[in-house]
Amino acid sequence: MELEETIQATSKQLDCRECGALLKYAPGTLHLKCDYCGCQNEIKEASTPSIVEEIDFEKFLNENDVSVEKHEVTTIKCGNCGASSSLKPNITSDSCPFCASPIVVSGGGVATSIIKPKYLLPFKIDQKTAFADFKKWVDGLWFAPNDLKKYVDNADKLSGMYIPYWTYDSKTVSEYTGQRGDNYTTTESYTITINGKTEHRTRTVTKIRWSYASGTVYNDFDDVLVLASNSLPENYTNALEPWDTENLTDYNDKFLSGFRSESYQIDVKTGFEKSKLVMDAGIRTSICNDIGGDHQQISSVDTRYNDITFKHILLPVWLSAYRYNKKVYRFMINGRTGEVQGERPYSAIKITLAVLGVIALGVGIYFGIQMYNQ
Repeated sequence: MELEETIQATSKQLDCRECGALLKYAPGTLHLKCDYCGCQNEIKEASTPSIVEEIDFEKFLNENDVSVEKHEVTTIKCGNCGASSSLKPNITSDSCPFCASPIVVSGGGVATSIIKPKYLLPFKIDQKTAFADFKKWVDGLWFAPNDLKKYVDNADKLSGMYIPYWTYDSKTVSEYTGQRGDNYTTTESYTITINGKTEHRTRTVTKIRWSYASGTVYNDFDDVLVLASNSLPENYTNALEPWDTENLTDYNDKFLSGFRSESYQIDVKTGFEKSKLVMDAGIRTSICNDIGGDHQQISSVDTRYNDITFKHILLPVWLSAYRYNKKVYRFMINGRTGEVQGERPYSAIKITLAVLGVIALGVGIYFGIQMYNQ
């Protein structure tokens, strides 16, 4: 594929037939729309795949990825956080959507060849709706600094970003050893002193009988999601889930018009190692079910991963990064469901006043009780 497949070059081809302005993808539709005259063009090539194609993991590694389709993208790398995101057309200076650092675009960015995304989920939520959610979230923050709102009062600070992900499928065979715990009850005697008299009593107690356990469990994992970026805090991006990956659309540059995308920073092999952590949780659940009983302890697990496949997809996130007191805070919205996650600053003064207020209230109640009892 040639360079005109890049986001920047594709955007130049998307001129409005009525006024010549740039057509942008309208979230929640299958249309490109002109912000100036309202003209709409249908994305005729848009399609939902009947069969989702996967790439053979072992073949990809052994053949040095020569059989995997790639495309060339032009990106600008942030010198502060290292994120590589697509360029906006005709922009010479910008701010990084991931850390809010200023970026000066020199030389038109860097062209790199990467594995072409096979599928994506288009934006469903537009910027206006996302920004309303953003404002609502900020307004609802407890102990937030009074001047925080002025840092987030501009909708343009909210960037629509397609974030890179890997998905992995694998069949696993796991041999394990462990312990099975079964509850049983027994009666025990004890003594208690009441009014100076000792009484002998009995009670029923529950104990655990442990026995050795071993076996083999089989699991089939499908579409294990792995964030292919180091630019966003993983605990927040994980909390954006679930994603409706059953609605994946064939990759089409036109869905990216008006938005930006990030290039992956985590390669396929490293991504699979991260996916093992997700699979391990499911494997351990299967082992506990296989052991049975009332309690389970896992001593060892030896897992073989078979029929490993993967694919590269893009998922839509509305992102805002702002600096407050020299620290970066990020706010994210799932561009499909509206799920909100974010980092936020706290006002030390408000927290201190609240603590002092609670202490003062407690002291007041204490002295009030003392006076009442006198």
